[in-house]
Amino acid sequence: MRIVFMGTPDFAVPVLEALVAGGHDVVAAYSQPPRPGGRRGRELVASPVQARAEALGIGVRTPRTLRDAGAQAEFAALAPDVAVVAAYGLILPQAVLDTPRHGCLNVHASLLPRWRGAAPIQRAILAGDAETGVCIMQMEAGLDTGPVLLEDRTAIKRKTAGELTTELSAMGARLMGQVLDDLAACPPTPQPDNGTTYANKVDKAELRLDFTRPAEQVERQVRAFNPPGAFFEWDGERIRVLAADVTDDIGTPGCVLDGLTIACGTDAIRPTLVQRAGRGVMTSDELLRGFSVPSGTQL
Repeated sequence: MRIVFMGTPDFAVPVLEALVAGGHDVVAAYSQPPRPGGRRGRELVASPVQARAEALGIGVRTPRTLRDAGAQAEFAALAPDVAVVAAYGLILPQAVLDTPRHGCLNVHASLLPRWRGAAPIQRAILAGDAETGVCIMQMEAGLDTGPVLLEDRTAIKRKTAGELTTELSAMGARLMGQVLDDLAACPPTPQPDNGTTYANKVDKAELRLDFTRPAEQVERQVRAFNPPGAFFEWDGERIRVLAADVTDDIGTPGCVLDGLTIACGTDAIRPTLVQRAGRGVMTSDELLRGFSVPSGTQL
């Protein structure tokens, strides 16, 4: 297969690597442009896909949009058999969707039509879904509305968003390899008309823990936003909570009980892994040895 790959974050890198390992001719990689980062944000930092593609000797293109005729002509000149898309982050106009002989195939990290959109992993955890998975989808103009060629699923259990991202990325790479090895064996199946939900992009405000909610929802908030880490604030400092258990303690929501147990709308959570700004990850007991959060504190 002559392939154009389109992706940006770490999630997409194993998919790119699988295409190369599978012997496909990846003629170009598209990724979002480098963004400020590095020391104090003064340097432009390439996306994980750009960095990996360049290391593999694949030419990289980073247009800010694919809507203009010039960018579309450059894409068409590559004459791809198929475009493989994984968390690219830019809208593909119809002219791009129509260019590859076999269309554009997307690695989407949910069980469509549940959680169409930008943040399916986080939304599945927050909603308390029992399972999630990956769909290989034929792209069309609608938001993740295209038919599905192949899917697989996994139990969420108590996995964090980071753990699920790693797992689903590997799953997506494997599934895409299966599809490209035998397209005829993977006929597109239209998505069901019912069961559609939308995974809105994560807003930074959602990372603040809301102790008025039931403890099981707060614990899901901890897992859904790890990384980068949901947080509470005390004594002018932001404390990230990276793991927590639910307990049956009761109290005023947001009130610190024994140790670092924090009362919620119902029950309570006990953070088990936390992180102060500029510090490493530590247990809550280690935190309390050098950072006082007295019982009765209202967070």
